[in-house]
Amino acid sequence: MREEIKESILTIEQQKKITMSGVSSVDAFSENSILLTVNGKRVKIEGNKLKVLSFSEGSGNFAASGEVTSVKYGAQGKVLSRLFK
Repeated sequence: MREEIKESILTIEQQKKITMSGVSSVDAFSENSILLTVNGKRVKIEGNKLKVLSFSEGSGNFAASGEVTSVKYGAQGKVLSRLFK
């Protein structure tokens, strides 16, 4: 069975607000980073004073505020989980 790939749109407004569609889950968050899963791949948002404003698992819509300094797309699956074992 193939996993359905949803459209994903990322918007960053003046490095102060970030919105994204197609998000499957919010895996972890702190003031300095937020880890998301989007279409089976990890997305890491880094910055300062980051705050999750909203997340809807049903629609996949995600929003956060703070100073966004980088967005990194990672590999499929739980690659980062091996670092914490």
